[in-house]
Amino acid sequence: MIRWAPVMTWKTNVPLSRRHMLGASLPWTLGFAAAVSALAAPAGAKKELVLGPARPFNFDLLRVRAQELSRKAYVEPRQPAPDIVRTMNFDVSQRIQFRPGFALWKNGPPPLPVRFFPVKQVVPYSVNINALAGGTSRDILYRPSYFDWNGTGLDKRLPHDLGFSGFRVMNGHDVERDWLAFQGASYFRASGSDDQYGASARGIAVNTSASSREEFPIFSEFWIGEDHGGAVTVYALLEGRSITGAYRFTARRDNGVIMDIHADLFARADIERLGIAPLTSMFWYNESNRLQGDDWRPQIHDSDGLALWTGSGERIWRPLVNPPTVQANSFVDDNPKGFGLMQRDRDFNDYQDDGTFYNKRPSMWVEPRGKWGEGAVQLVEIPTDDETHDNIVAYWLPKQRVSAGTHVALDYRLYWQDPSPFLPRDVGYVVATRIGRGGIVGGPAVANTHKFVIDFEGGPLTGMAPRYDIVPVVTLSRGKVVHPYVIKVVGTERWRAVFDVMAGGPGPLNMRCYLRLADKTLSETWLYQYFPPAH
Repeated sequence: MIRWAPVMTWKTNVPLSRRHMLGASLPWTLGFAAAVSALAAPAGAKKELVLGPARPFNFDLLRVRAQELSRKAYVEPRQPAPDIVRTMNFDVSQRIQFRPGFALWKNGPPPLPVRFFPVKQVVPYSVNINALAGGTSRDILYRPSYFDWNGTGLDKRLPHDLGFSGFRVMNGHDVERDWLAFQGASYFRASGSDDQYGASARGIAVNTSASSREEFPIFSEFWIGEDHGGAVTVYALLEGRSITGAYRFTARRDNGVIMDIHADLFARADIERLGIAPLTSMFWYNESNRLQGDDWRPQIHDSDGLALWTGSGERIWRPLVNPPTVQANSFVDDNPKGFGLMQRDRDFNDYQDDGTFYNKRPSMWVEPRGKWGEGAVQLVEIPTDDETHDNIVAYWLPKQRVSAGTHVALDYRLYWQDPSPFLPRDVGYVVATRIGRGGIVGGPAVANTHKFVIDFEGGPLTGMAPRYDIVPVVTLSRGKVVHPYVIKVVGTERWRAVFDVMAGGPGPLNMRCYLRLADKTLSETWLYQYFPPAH
């Protein structure tokens, strides 16, 4: 649910470039509280984190703090030793490793422990991190000895109060893989069903693809705790030029990761475009635009499409594209059931990548909790010519503009799972999009004509015998559809829609297609934005 209100009338019972007075209690067990209390042992006694004094904490007072900050001028985050940190590039920072013996809750139950990231070139500012137990919070005080500097000599040059840039939750003790991480601006990520990282999420997006410059608010402080049942709870304070916020994340391992998110946001200034539940990914090329990829691998992408489940119940699949210029497309809706950036193609043979494993990258699905009202899912696609830049952003854009003094409270659930728990079941879904020159196969090319081939499977298409009365219902923003038909691909459960398009002019062409049998819809709706090549 998204609730909007003037800053002075907020309520506490509301359910809802990219790469301090706190008080009350939390339900911690006595044993767990004692374990964290033991972490305050003298620094030289043994390998233990050094913690600050205990202070009370709860979410209500975090929200009050965020609200009070929204009434004050924005303060830039602290950037320690910027001249030195600027030299800590990827290769250097990869050599600096957190020592497992200093992990938070290093002897705790799964899904712990927690390790920390140092400040580095791409994240040059430090954030405060606290441990929660027994209804209190304790600052985790930075010490150079927490890290193995591996001959870089930076431990001697950097200040002793350098601080952390974020943290990660490990798969277990003496395990080098993590399943949850927060680092940089308001970015966070979780592993999917195949225990692989890929696309990322953000706490908020401010003026992405707007007329004014995009802002990247940061999570400036964290509080980390463990719930009963093995979930990890993270509280975060958001600070930005135009907005502040109080967040609660409750994450648990469940065939991937499921995360419940609540946020209270307070606008410092008018915001042209506030992106709710933003997702960030990378798409370079796949079978639809293979010639754009100057690489030996057949496909390279973290996600291959945007999936929508509208408030009216329509299922939509929008394959991602690598456009010639920045494109922002809005899909208007009222109380959406969900949306996500998905990695549907999970066949290793389609990637041939045994290093980064794009076939294992998680899909991300946003499930609104309550009614989000009118607005649109907005998709932003940015041109790229390699795999190192996140060039895809998707988020919910409420119809109501955010002005200074506005309070927004929201709740949603974020799934990092494969297959998606919300894959269409009552209709078939798209599994591939291919594009080529128009005309008859083996015959001469037809000028200004392009062939589209869309494969569907699942739902009522499963087990259906071959037939020839299924039709592709195709509509275009301009131009003409030529020779549309549908066949079942021999030896598979796939049904293939084939049609030619005479584009009828330059510029992006918006397309729509679904399968129909008599008066029955058999598939989700395929949407596409095509950029005809110049002739």
